[in-house]
Parts: sequence; structure tokens; C-alpha cells
Amino acid sequence: MIYLIGNWKMAPEKNTQVADLIKKTNDIAKLYKKTLTTIVCPPAIFLPTAIKGAKVPLLIGAQGVAASDAVAQTGLMSAAMLKDTKAQYVIIGHSEMRARGDSNATVKEQLTRLCEKKLLPIVCIGEKSRDAQGWYLSEVKEQLETIFTGLTPLQAKKVIIAYEPVWAIGAKAERAATPAECREMTIFIKKFLTDLYDEKTAKAVVIVYGGSADEFNAKSFIEEGGAQGFLVGRVSLDAKRFGLLAKSIS
Repeated sequence: MIYLIGNWKMAPEKNTQVADLIKKTNDIAKLYKKTLTTIVCPPAIFLPTAIKGAKVPLLIGAQGVAASDAVAQTGLMSAAMLKDTKAQYVIIGHSEMRARGDSNATVKEQLTRLCEKKLLPIVCIGEKSRDAQGWYLSEVKEQLETIFTGLTPLQAKKVIIAYEPVWAIGAKAERAATPAECREMTIFIKKFLTDLYDEKTAKAVVIVYGGSADEFNAKSFIEEGGAQGFLVGRVSLDAKRFGLLAKSIS
């Protein structure tokens, strides 16, 4: 099964737009249900609208969670709150969140809260830059160690890793990442998990690509890059393009 995860970021602006987009995304999820697991993560304020409108097999996730359950955290949402909305997945560690201050330790605490409430984590990892000596692998390894150390094999198997090379995404991207670079990282991650746990556990962990994938390049990241799906941003806000992306990888 291939995972197609839409991160709506800070859009749309209105409940009516959310309801309309969910309706269209329902059709996409239903059309490709035999080959794709489709998940969308709207802004927290729109979770009730999204969950009310979502039809099987479309799944709903959130875009973040507080690192602790302490009440004095203005503007954040606890894992218990997200659980009560009936959201099933939660994105943590996204490069935009890290840019706002989330550290590896913060991501670990967020993951702990999600595990406590049995919410399914989509954990973003990725290097800020690439060097010819391969030091960027150490950066990713440090992220993986922080995430997985202390998790049981059962907990680890429920984690979705979203590999997003920071240098290849956004308006300041150096260039697009290649399927070969994605393949290198999927092998590296699976090797790390095999060493930490075992081959069976490593195989169960889903790795999706989170770097500016679209309807034109997605198939190559599946066939050549070893990706088991995608975490996409702006494309998921355009139902037509999201549908074409789904078709290209289904």
C-alpha cells in the first residue's frame, strides 16, 4: 500500500472551502482505495469540519501537538485534545516547525505524547544541506536516534517517517532532489532500524518522501527512490492536481 498524505499547512481560509476540498478528496481516496492510503492534515481549527466530511477510506490527521500536557501552553493543542477530535495521525518534526524552534528533543517529547494517546505519528526528518563527505548522514542519524531510542518494536512499526531534504524544498531550494538521493536515504534509514531493532521491524516502518513531489515526478520516487508514498503540501490543496498525483502512483 502506498501512502499519500496531504499537508494543508495554513490553508484554506474558510470552513466552506474545507468542506468542499474534503468532498473532492473523498472521491480521490475512494477511486484509488485498492492501492493508496490517503490522509489529509488540515489546520487544527478545521479538524471538526474535515472529520465530519471525511468518508471511508479517507483518513484525517493533525499538523502538530504540544510536547507536554501542561496547561500553560497558549496556542498549542495537547494529544488528548487531538484524540478527542477523532484525528488519527499527527505530523511532527516538519522543517517549518523546526525552523520555528522545535528541536530533536521537542520532537521526541511530542512523539511520546502521541504514543501515550495511541495517535499515529508522521515524523519528518531530513538534512539542511548536503556535503561531498557525507556528514549529512550524521545529521539524519542523530534525528533517528532521538526518535526511536526507547520505542518498543511495536511502537516503532506504527511510525511513518517522512524524509524531507530541507535544501530541496520551498522557495529557497538549492535544486530538486533526485530519486537516487531518496533511495540512498531510504536504505540508510532501513539499515539504522535493522541495527536498532531487526529486519522485520525495519520493514514495517513506512518511509514517504516529503520534498516537493508532484504529479510529474512522483512515480520515479516510488520506482527508483524507494519511497512508499508522499507527504505533499500545496499540491494537496488543488483537488485536480492531487487526483493526478494519486493516479500517477496508484
